Amino acid sequence: MSHPRFILALDQGTTSSRAILFDRADAAVASAQREFPQHYPQAGWVEHDPRDIWQSQFDVAREVLRSANAGASEIAAIGIANQRETTLLWERKTGAPVGNAIVWQDRRTAAHCARLEEHGAAALIECKTGLRIDPYFSATKLAWLLDSAPGLRERARRGELAFGTVDSWLVWQLTGGRAHVTDASNASRTSLFDIRAGDWDDELLALFDIPRAVLPEVVPSSGEIARTDEALFGAAIPITGIAGD
Repeated sequence: MSHPRFILALDQGTTSSRAILFDRADAAVASAQREFPQHYPQAGWVEHDPRDIWQSQFDVAREVLRSANAGASEIAAIGIANQRETTLLWERKTGAPVGNAIVWQDRRTAAHCARLEEHGAAALIECKTGLRIDPYFSATKLAWLLDSAPGLRERARRGELAFGTVDSWLVWQLTGGRAHVTDASNASRTSLFDIRAGDWDDELLALFDIPRAVLPEVVPSSGEIARTDEALFGAAIPITGIAGD
């Protein structure tokens, strides 16, 4: 039986996905990178197809395992680093995205942010999250997605939809939909997370009109979070780290 001797690092970035395989001496023994398409539907809008994010990340993960001739049982753990603030929404039952991911650079929710400023929400948001009101962060992106098609917000309230930043999407895919999680380094960039309480905040959820049922569980950034679906790599590999880049 093979003994774990590698760590698989997944680095999901804005324009490409990378994977690096490290040995016990912390040396990189194999790496791979794959770019994926960027979509610009109109001025100020930036989108990714969530399926491109996942497929490119999965492809490079398999590529480094092949390059090192490493089996899944030889991987001690998987760690994830990801682009932050990019916002995804998908169906829990099927795993299908309800639309493209809205990327962190996207500015489509500038008017929503301006209205929040006008209504005096800046102090509350900054006090609880440490963030200013800005389209950069995930909350107004998620609100936009929930309003992008009839019935989505009600489906979210019924628990039929799942929101996540890129880390959540990757863990969902890696676990075959068994784990809907994020960590504090990503949750803290949504404008929905109270950084002092360490949890999603009901007052902020009400402000942005976000149903709690759509949110992932916030888990520690390190330690075993979940295990991969055996069908992906041939064995269940522990996922033990998440960190927003």
